[in-house]
Amino acid sequence: MSRVDDRGLLVDDTIVAIASPPGRGAIAVIRLSGPNAFSIASKHVRNWQQQPRVAHLSAFFDGEQRLDEVLITAFPAPHSYTGEDIVEISTHGGYVVPTSVVATLTTSGARQATAGEFTRRAVLNGKLDLLQAEAIGDLIDANSRAMQDAALAQLDGGLSRRLGALRNELLDLEALIAYEVDFPEEDDGPIPRDRIERATKTVLGGLEGLLATVPAGEIVREGAIVVIAGPPNVGKSSLFNALLGKSRAIVTEIAGTTRDALEAVIDGGRWPLRLVDTAGLRDTTDRIERLGIEVSERYLSAAEVVLACAETPNDLDATVALVSPRTQATIIPLLMKADLVSNRNQTPRTLSVSAESGFGLPRLLLQIESVVDEHCGPRAAGTPLLTAARHRHALKLALSEISEFHRVWAGGKLPATIAAVHLRTAITALEELVGTVDVEDILDRVFSSFCVGK
Repeated sequence: MSRVDDRGLLVDDTIVAIASPPGRGAIAVIRLSGPNAFSIASKHVRNWQQQPRVAHLSAFFDGEQRLDEVLITAFPAPHSYTGEDIVEISTHGGYVVPTSVVATLTTSGARQATAGEFTRRAVLNGKLDLLQAEAIGDLIDANSRAMQDAALAQLDGGLSRRLGALRNELLDLEALIAYEVDFPEEDDGPIPRDRIERATKTVLGGLEGLLATVPAGEIVREGAIVVIAGPPNVGKSSLFNALLGKSRAIVTEIAGTTRDALEAVIDGGRWPLRLVDTAGLRDTTDRIERLGIEVSERYLSAAEVVLACAETPNDLDATVALVSPRTQATIIPLLMKADLVSNRNQTPRTLSVSAESGFGLPRLLLQIESVVDEHCGPRAAGTPLLTAARHRHALKLALSEISEFHRVWAGGKLPATIAAVHLRTAITALEELVGTVDVEDILDRVFSSFCVGK
């Protein structure tokens, strides 16, 4: 009997999709997965040997019409990405060739895959857990090396193993409470309360350690917001371009040129930096420029680091005073245009920089990274990062439930049977996070953002 998921799709279907981006290119990759993958492909490829994981050059036919010369590779179950039989067909790129191959495969019995359906099947067939599946999506979407490294660590199972260990500790704790309830008069006597106390504190410490990585995880995913702020015409756009290493902002000598915020990511150090060039801060009657200044103020309120820019020490003090009420971020004062002045003295509080010559820029980047390090806080070696809101929500729920269990247990305020409900809720939260509990709406949310063909 065929299985149907909550979306009304047959999970035993053979599915097909183009797994490479559409458009003009050298090759396109088509994936075919399911119980009939080999038989469907065989209808259109002649003299295919089906040797596992060996690419064969073959002609692909629709009836007697040859559509393309392709490379075709078989991945028999269970040693494939989805755990099912998979066929990968590499065609020439473009729009017509891969689309015509997919259309031919669908007429022979395959169904067009939905977004993330290949990875969803990998989860359902035990090839990946849900956290590893999310890591694949993060790896595809990564816009920095830091995010790439975090996604690879999660794909390798680092977060899954840590959560699995915490779940096992909770199960052991739940077993102790169950023993206390079911066998209160055994020869060994009741479970020592300090044993349950120690076990509870161990789990609480593990969850708190993971949640402590949230600031770092947010920066790895989104980048630390570094705002270049100050009055007009002090060289903010020139500094933005110099830090990027390429021209992105218009540099003129007309005050008020930047009337909106320009944003770009620097990915050369420990953290991705979202560098933002903002409109000059000043009083103005120009309605359009005022809108740009309001955008600047919104970025200032969200920043981790603000580079306060001015040309003289007195102007710099005024700029810092102007910026400070608008942000909670760390402010780094910058004396600009160091190539035009003889005084390049730098103090721990103030840096002199030149966008023209590059003077002071390496030190500036090091100081920005130091501020981000401080913002993220210390992290124990080997501790995986939490980079997704779903992870944070589940762990906060588990922490809240275990904290409540600890409170009522230590105070003897509730019977053990009722106190243990908090443990069970915490365990369920961790199981849903990893995907041990099959919750369809969670799977739908995770895979809805995936590209078709993955």
